[in-house]
Amino acid sequence: MAVIPDEARSSAVDAEAQPQRPDTSLPLRVAESIKELIYRGDVKPGERLNEVALAAKMGVSRGPIREAIRILTGFGLVTPVLNRGVYVRELSVGEMVEISELRAVVFGFIAGSAAELRSTKDVERLRGLIEEMDAATEASDSGRYYDLNLEFHSAVTGLCGSKRAARVYSDFVKELHLFRRQNFDHPGNMRKSLSEHRRIYEAIAAGSKADAARDAEQHILAGCQRMLRSDGQA
Repeated sequence: MAVIPDEARSSAVDAEAQPQRPDTSLPLRVAESIKELIYRGDVKPGERLNEVALAAKMGVSRGPIREAIRILTGFGLVTPVLNRGVYVRELSVGEMVEISELRAVVFGFIAGSAAELRSTKDVERLRGLIEEMDAATEASDSGRYYDLNLEFHSAVTGLCGSKRAARVYSDFVKELHLFRRQNFDHPGNMRKSLSEHRRIYEAIAAGSKADAARDAEQHILAGCQRMLRSDGQA
């Protein structure tokens, strides 16, 4: 019979005695899955999130579901109601327009600052995103386009040099996710959006603060009008 060295036996005992670390990435993955359910319309605005049903659907316990819901609350996608549960947030058309108008002003400031501070590497990254967005548009891949759209805006925001502006802009983006994701399901909207993004990119690449600010602000306002038309309001 083989004799286990004391050192190996001690290590094995220590390993067994150590508590298993929780999988901190699980709630993030669950949050992403719930977010997709909301974006696809499987769970609609105003609908209550059923923790038991979600846990069964995703094959996890209710703990990660609760953590995921807290994450989504931070994104502004869901709203907890005391003694009633958590509901997918409903955003009125009036709220959407107001947030979009404020977002336009902030993004104009951000893009103008980005035009002043951009480097050659930054310009190359933005050009690469524009090329990928073009490919997604040609493929009518609205999901891919939406993700790239977010990445483009995030990249521009990262160049502005103002953490406060970036934080304010991020808050507006989170609130508008429900309206904006559905907006890109229309191929014509993707093409118009791509054209606007290309103008923003060109202005930033040229270092034109005024043009970048104007084009960025007009892009957000045009997107707001597309959302209104998609929602049947205009």
